[in-house]
Amino acid sequence: MIANLTIKEFLEKTACRDTVPGGESVSALNGIIATALTEMVANRTIGNKKYAEVAGQMKTIATEASIIRERLLRNTDPGTCVVDDSVVSPDAAKEKVEASMQVAEEIASVMEAIIYVAHKGDRTALSDVCVAMLEARSCVLGALINVRIYLGAVADEAFAGRMKEKAIHLASEANRIETKLFDWIKVNDYRGR
Repeated sequence: MIANLTIKEFLEKTACRDTVPGGESVSALNGIIATALTEMVANRTIGNKKYAEVAGQMKTIATEASIIRERLLRNTDPGTCVVDDSVVSPDAAKEKVEASMQVAEEIASVMEAIIYVAHKGDRTALSDVCVAMLEARSCVLGALINVRIYLGAVADEAFAGRMKEKAIHLASEANRIETKLFDWIKVNDYRGR
């Protein structure tokens, strides 16, 4: 299972000719990193008297990020993420589309939490929040690329149409949310926070 590999082993396996792990696993790993950083900043905020009024929300964010992180960690397994070089059946492709869309949707929701953590959380961890956002956007867009790829093998045209529309919307939202954070940082600068 990929989740049991060291970082060095994961990178070596990614770099070799095999397709396992591939883009899906790396996209999921980006999401795992995003959720871990979000959770870390939320946890740093909890218990700090300066941020007492947001402690409850930060606990909720930390808990939700932890749940998503653990779920993504389980889903980096090649048996659930990677299709070999053979032709993908329409049913298998549909399952892949749904799994990749779920990753994109979950991490898109984390992106909204990252905005909250940036505005209300421990301000000494702003760089961590920014990296979390970059990793989250990468995960969402990577998962949506996989959605588009697998849709090519889906026979259900109505399903494919809905998923394409959802993918376009989520990609737009991921870009909008990331821009929102970095525009806010430009306005507020890194000083005096």
